[in-house]
Amino acid sequence: MKFVINIIILMILGVTAGQTQTLDDYFRTAAENNPGLQAKYLEFEAAVQKVPQVSTLPDPTFSFGYFISPVETRVGPQRAKFSLTQMFPWFGTLKAQGDAVALMAEAKYQSFLDARNQLFYRVAAAYYPLYELSQWKKIEQENIDILQSYKTIANSKFKNGSAPMVDVLRVDIMLEDAKTSLSILEEKEKPLRTTFNKLLNRDENEVVVIRDSLAPDSLPDHFRKDSLLTGNPMLDALDLKIKASEAREVAAQKQGLPKVGVGLDYVLVGERTDMDLTDNGKNVLMPMVSLSIPIFRKKYDAAEKEAQLMRDSYVLQKSELENSLLSNYEMAWFQIQQQKQLLSLYEQQIQTSQQSLNLLLTSYGNSGKEFEEVLRMQQQLLKYEKMKATAEVQFQVALAKLNYITAKKYEHENR
Repeated sequence: MKFVINIIILMILGVTAGQTQTLDDYFRTAAENNPGLQAKYLEFEAAVQKVPQVSTLPDPTFSFGYFISPVETRVGPQRAKFSLTQMFPWFGTLKAQGDAVALMAEAKYQSFLDARNQLFYRVAAAYYPLYELSQWKKIEQENIDILQSYKTIANSKFKNGSAPMVDVLRVDIMLEDAKTSLSILEEKEKPLRTTFNKLLNRDENEVVVIRDSLAPDSLPDHFRKDSLLTGNPMLDALDLKIKASEAREVAAQKQGLPKVGVGLDYVLVGERTDMDLTDNGKNVLMPMVSLSIPIFRKKYDAAEKEAQLMRDSYVLQKSELENSLLSNYEMAWFQIQQQKQLLSLYEQQIQTSQQSLNLLLTSYGNSGKEFEEVLRMQQQLLKYEKMKATAEVQFQVALAKLNYITAKKYEHENR
């Protein structure tokens, strides 16, 4: 079963192992190992097994009777009787039942595909926070290193008498804050890593390879919106359920028609000893035809009505799903555009803050004054660098959600 899933995933991703990127590898691992996805596939396989159950003739009936008091006939007493009967439903009934169940099985397969897409989104949504954490740790460590250099400068200035001791104390305070922040970030890694690894159904301490950098994809306006309602597994599943309900309605109508039975009776007859007759003791062979009369119509009418109501329900569910997909698409697209604008803003703010910080450091080196402003600008630069990392992650998570909504594969390029 796992081999079948692997083949399906490889076909869906449309890539080979040598060409995949890191996150695509994680998608494949999750698809192979995630128990929830495997359970969905087993539901599909189980549904397929229902087809022969409803499209096969009922078992023939065999009966045996023994005459305790033999029935006397002209050619001898009847001793025992064997009967074999086969019932045949009305023409097309088995096919209609098989079609309905087969269509529902196909709908289960579409549910499996949607579960696969949803799993990929969950993997991506768990992967990118690990990237954000990695970036924040790197930024915080760089901040500590810079503050250490500031402390060295402030100490030197204090010893030279060109700056007060309070500058050194200010750096110490910020250093303690930065070290505590870094310690908290270190502790945060374990729950994030556990969440990610459990989606892949592997050991919680397994190493997760994180990319060094992210860059927002260049997406055209209304990206994939024109194909939003085509090829979506959830919509396809509802289409199949509508067709299955129509097949069930046909099956219910045919089940309300007579069923024909064909049978054969074989009667054992004993010989008469009181006279000599032609065919004395000859056994009897009697073909039979039977016909069921479906006069109790309520159950057939109810089954037909049930199929009609379920068809109408699936039609309404499809309409509701289309509305939901459209609104979710617009929200995901807004989030993508929002993060692109924020990234542009943060990059500009980082550049301006770095320039301001360089000027302040030069001024402090010359005058030994306004060290507090240097530290404030350093914290501002730290804030914008962290916000940029967060915006990069939010962009990728929103894109992953858009990929799920549009039921398209996740594409990652080397950056």
